[in-house]
Amino acid sequence: MVRHDEGSEPGGQPLLRPVALGNLELPNRVVMAPLTRSRASGPGLAPTDLHAAYYGQRATAGLIVAEGAWVGEGAVGFPGVPGIFGERQVEGWRRVTGLVHALGGRIVLQLWHAGAHSHPDHRGGARPTGPSAVDPGEVSWTAAGPKATVTPVEMMRAQIEETVAEYGAASARARRAGFDGVEVAANGTFLIAQFLNPRLNRRADAYGTDRGRLLLEVVDAVTAAWDGRRAGVRLSPYWTVDDTSPRARRAGYPYTADEATLAAYDALVAELATRPLAYLHLRGRAVAGPGAVPDFEEFARYRKLFDGALVANHGFGRVSGNAVVEAGIADAVSFGRPFIANPDLVARFALGHAVARGDESTHYGGGARGYVDYPIWAGC
Repeated sequence: MVRHDEGSEPGGQPLLRPVALGNLELPNRVVMAPLTRSRASGPGLAPTDLHAAYYGQRATAGLIVAEGAWVGEGAVGFPGVPGIFGERQVEGWRRVTGLVHALGGRIVLQLWHAGAHSHPDHRGGARPTGPSAVDPGEVSWTAAGPKATVTPVEMMRAQIEETVAEYGAASARARRAGFDGVEVAANGTFLIAQFLNPRLNRRADAYGTDRGRLLLEVVDAVTAAWDGRRAGVRLSPYWTVDDTSPRARRAGYPYTADEATLAAYDALVAELATRPLAYLHLRGRAVAGPGAVPDFEEFARYRKLFDGALVANHGFGRVSGNAVVEAGIADAVSFGRPFIANPDLVARFALGHAVARGDESTHYGGGARGYVDYPIWAGC
């Protein structure tokens, strides 16, 4: 991992310069990464006024990428995560976007499908669907606690087409809900990433011989709902065993960031560059440990293949974030956990103040505590 010296003074930091990601005009380059917080505990998996307050507090971010929202009932894979497949959800999200916009912010919605990472508990007892009948070896969080994933049902061609249509409809609903755009979640261990994975996608049809086909069809359906470039894609080509569960490590983890995997992502990113996207949101490898920062070359590899805006993610702080933008490798940097305990993260970066740490016991589920009660910096 590379290290970088202290960046420029707060007032002239590259992260604080305005930037355009496609048709998204941002006042700064500090992006709030999508963070699952499992606070949609009411009926219909709709966001509430608590969600509005949470995102409103963070409206100084150059761009908020709201937590992944399920594109359909069959997409659900975790408890308490909101959706974007019903009118009650659209109304709830409209209150969120209205407040963020009133406070001067910009917000896009991440579109999510768990695929084989779901569990029968989320589906009325039915097995989840995936690219092939291969258990991903993950742990699915259910209302009854963590449970091992099961062997999914291989998706039929008609089910794939229905799923692509769900993404398109969810994108249109997000626009009606007042979002400035959307982001396709193709990262991690979820449906689209499962299709990209040769160890989980063993299909003999066109979705197996061309494992990126599902993502490209989803991108086409999602971008059709918008004028201009207002859709992004999040990828995690470097996702590997260090990022996941002990069960998966014991089972022989199917995600491996080897050269064959990275070469396949090279081709995919080159294809994405031909689509009308606002940005590519790229998650790098986990950093080596405290004090280490991301290896910029991981992002430079894809910068050469994607001529649109690039958002770098995973393990960055103020100094390394400024450095990767100054180097011209990324146009913006997204921060996840730092935004949990620092609703004023942009101001802290601007003034050079320390970043607070959050209470991990409140990250998922619950109410206001650990969600909307973190203070702004007060010199203590």
